[in-house]
Amino acid sequence: MSTQPPAQADRSFNRSMLIKLFIVALMMFGFGFALIPMYRAICQITGVNNLVQRDATAREAKNTQVDMSRTISIEFDANARGPLGFKPEQRSLDVHPGEVTTVMYEVSNEQARTIQAQAIPSYAPKQATEYFKKIECFCFTQQTLTANQTKRMPVVFAVDPKLPKDVKTITLSYTFFELSTPAAAKAGSAGPTADTAAIAANPA
Repeated sequence: MSTQPPAQADRSFNRSMLIKLFIVALMMFGFGFALIPMYRAICQITGVNNLVQRDATAREAKNTQVDMSRTISIEFDANARGPLGFKPEQRSLDVHPGEVTTVMYEVSNEQARTIQAQAIPSYAPKQATEYFKKIECFCFTQQTLTANQTKRMPVVFAVDPKLPKDVKTITLSYTFFELSTPAAAKAGSAGPTADTAAIAANPA
């Protein structure tokens, strides 16, 4: 009974692994482009224009005990899909758990037309999600940006002191994407589109 030479077996394994990695990368790339239609479909099904909810009220945050014995490093990330410029005004900040903090993001409409956009947050590590409490955030509502407009927008947050002790860094990442399209914008000049009607019927 013959066995496959080690060198050939290694090449076969490497080729198989390369194909698998390529498929995973392709799926992730496709998922990124599917975010917009998925978001719009969910909005139509649920009848709302906003899926990002407030995590805590200002009163709840102020009543939280600040843990001065711990310092958490918060890193800020920004991604944009569509004709948007989007960035945090600072890349990182050290905070104490329970401390109410405000940071600013800047978004720019780089087109000579009005657009509607929505930001969706995500967190790393994943376990930090339930402990990062947003009190005020531009992600709570859809944003309307006129032609070439730039906005400064705040995020007011506090980290729950119950955050596990082994978590010392949290990355807050936003993906900002356009909800309207050039075709819809042109159609809107002649009359209301389906998207426009949905927005009017369900204001954020």
